[in-house]
Amino acid sequence: MTGPVLPDWAIVGEKRRAHIARVTALLDEWAARSRLDAAEAQAWHDVGRWHDALRDGPHDMLRQLVGDPDMPDGVLHGPAAAIRLARDGETRASVLEAVRWHTVGSPHWDRTGRALFMADFLESGRSFMGAERAFLAARFPHDFDGVFRQVVRMRLEWTLREGRGIFPATVDLWNSVR
Repeated sequence: MTGPVLPDWAIVGEKRRAHIARVTALLDEWAARSRLDAAEAQAWHDVGRWHDALRDGPHDMLRQLVGDPDMPDGVLHGPAAAIRLARDGETRASVLEAVRWHTVGSPHWDRTGRALFMADFLESGRSFMGAERAFLAARFPHDFDGVFRQVVRMRLEWTLREGRGIFPATVDLWNSVR
């Protein structure tokens, strides 16, 4: 399957590559429908193709790269990818922060981080709540802040339903939009 160009250090299987392609395509569509300037549209495209570049990497390698012995395995790939991108010369703070925190959220994001958070959740390949997620994805260009608030709420509710721990950054994100 062809898709967005990934860094040469990316570690992704075909399923993850397909997810990355869907997220990037959704961000590109939203950027066009929102009439973003070229620089912001490029940032959205880049975070889409880079956010999960190390998602299928071995946890011990990711943990060594990140240097945080307490970070849960499932969120290591974002910070690890941001570190690799910075080492490769990426300097756009909003891009690095979007990639770094895309799994848990950040109350400090600009539109790039928020758009990635939404696209990662709303992309069409996910099997749950299809109608609700499609509705929100279609509404995005007309109600960026409202859709973002709904996505944060839905992700938080899912985390609680699953009995998973909630990261302080996620709580801070929710408190910043509620």
